[in-house]
Amino acid sequence: MKVMVTGGGGFLGGAIVKALVARGNEVVSLQRGVYPALDRPGITAIQGDMTDQSTVNKASEGCNVIYHVAGLTGVWGNYQDYYHINVTGTECVINACKTNGIKKLVYTSSPSVVFNGSDEENVDESISYPETYFNHYQRTKSTAEQMVLAANSNELATVALRPHLIWGPGDPHLVGRILDRAKKGKLKLVSGKQNLVDTTYIDNAAQAHLCADEMLAIGSSCAGKAYFITNGEPRVMSDIINGILKAHDMPEITSTVPASMLYTIGTLSEWIYKLLNIKSEPMMTRFIAKQLSSAHWYNLNNTRRDLGYKPTISIHEGMQLLSQAYKESR
Repeated sequence: MKVMVTGGGGFLGGAIVKALVARGNEVVSLQRGVYPALDRPGITAIQGDMTDQSTVNKASEGCNVIYHVAGLTGVWGNYQDYYHINVTGTECVINACKTNGIKKLVYTSSPSVVFNGSDEENVDESISYPETYFNHYQRTKSTAEQMVLAANSNELATVALRPHLIWGPGDPHLVGRILDRAKKGKLKLVSGKQNLVDTTYIDNAAQAHLCADEMLAIGSSCAGKAYFITNGEPRVMSDIINGILKAHDMPEITSTVPASMLYTIGTLSEWIYKLLNIKSEPMMTRFIAKQLSSAHWYNLNNTRRDLGYKPTISIHEGMQLLSQAYKESR
């Protein structure tokens, strides 16, 4: 089977490409940059713009399924940039499926598309989209997810996955930011109630995409639906943060800051950055403040039933692998 992955040079995209090659698939990776890790047997790496329809059409010729993983992440920036990558890019992928007769599309979404600032405790996919969003990333990912699900038809089967807080060796996002802020002395825990938070080890997130591919077909139970993806092991955030620090031989964080103070700082930061037209991302925003002070754990019953998804690496095992990778890199 020939498969195309958008964003195959990224953290999640790279893990999916690796899993597909191990499964015996011929993989085409479409991404903006050049990534040496993609220069290996079984992978055809194409450097190109996924918002260019002709590029996406040509790259996906002869493919049986597209994994649309690429997207613009972050909590700050210009709306048109987010719209162009996340919405226009997704539209190009959907059109390419139709043009080339590709029957399956697996889309990487995010739980942030349904986050309204409140606690999410044991919620399932019946939770509705909020009326307003904190940032352009949320808004455009929500638009793109709904486009993908609406594209499900008698000719194209689509599914959207919402992995939450992916981490593991080589992670530049969650792990990278925690380590960077800890080194700068700017990492603190949120005081108050100990909210439970779901996370996803990278190999489990990749495997969930392959599970969705295997179960997806026109008229199948998962076609046209979205699914939360996690390790299914909610923990208090301090356990995850300090576990990551410990895996890198760094001291644990114990200092705290009230959630109300974080939100105030986030609000003021956004106001100042907008007023002064500062392009870089603020250290704190309202969205980050709400994320850090809210519960985020999800009911995986639908995911297990419809996708046959079962995490294979626990948080404990993942932390050991993270530690091992750190020691080997020194």
